[in-house]
Amino acid sequence: MFKNVFGSGFLVRTAHVILTWVITLILFLHDTELRQQEETGQLVQPVLFVLLVLGSVLLYFAVSLMDPGFILSEDRDLQFTLGVTEEQQDMIPPTTKSLRQRRCGHCLLQQQPMRSKHCQTCQHCVRRYDHHCPWIENCVGERNHRWFVLYLAVQLLVLLWGVHIAWTGFSAAPSWQQWLRSDGVLLVVAVLLALLSLVVLLLLGSHLYLVSLNTTTWEFMSRHRISYLKHCGADENPFDRGTFHNLWGFYCVWGTVVWEQVYFREGSDQV
Repeated sequence: MFKNVFGSGFLVRTAHVILTWVITLILFLHDTELRQQEETGQLVQPVLFVLLVLGSVLLYFAVSLMDPGFILSEDRDLQFTLGVTEEQQDMIPPTTKSLRQRRCGHCLLQQQPMRSKHCQTCQHCVRRYDHHCPWIENCVGERNHRWFVLYLAVQLLVLLWGVHIAWTGFSAAPSWQQWLRSDGVLLVVAVLLALLSLVVLLLLGSHLYLVSLNTTTWEFMSRHRISYLKHCGADENPFDRGTFHNLWGFYCVWGTVVWEQVYFREGSDQV
């Protein structure tokens, strides 16, 4: 279910944790509103901020160590035991590969489930593959995608709050030299938090947009190379069931979805 915390990506995860808590410490050590409230005994906001930072770190580890939906050997014949018939396969134009020809030459999967892809970094095929994220050193797939979006939302809240806190710590000085000596570190932290906020905001916005369309980053970027999407028009998505149902299925439906059945409009029964 979870990866080894000391395995691949240990250095990246360690750097993430160290950077997070160093920045948090700087915000408390400088004369920001957090420190002022702590000194006056008003602990509600400082405690909430620390708990939010802790929550973001825990979500980071959960997403980075979670099984994103690796396809195990016992799952290889799953899709064709769930009602995908020869007649349904014939519905795909002959110019594209048939479903039975979706094989993985790396994992030696004879029947690769629809919307899955082999990750060269993780060395596994991943269900409903979205992308491989180097910052979490893990794939984003069927099992951890919703947690990844939640992590981005919490991280964005932490970053924006951090920018506000850093802003409250700036003080006036007679000259730029004196100001940089007193607030230079805080300035670096504020700029770093602002840049990270922009990056996370763009990531969160793009993922929410793709989720609302029931498509993935891989499908959005590489649809011209994906066998089951080649014959679709530029604006056609065989998995789109409307914004509400797409969001409901993403956030509220747990379990493995048989995307072959959704593709042929026969429902999305779970297994």
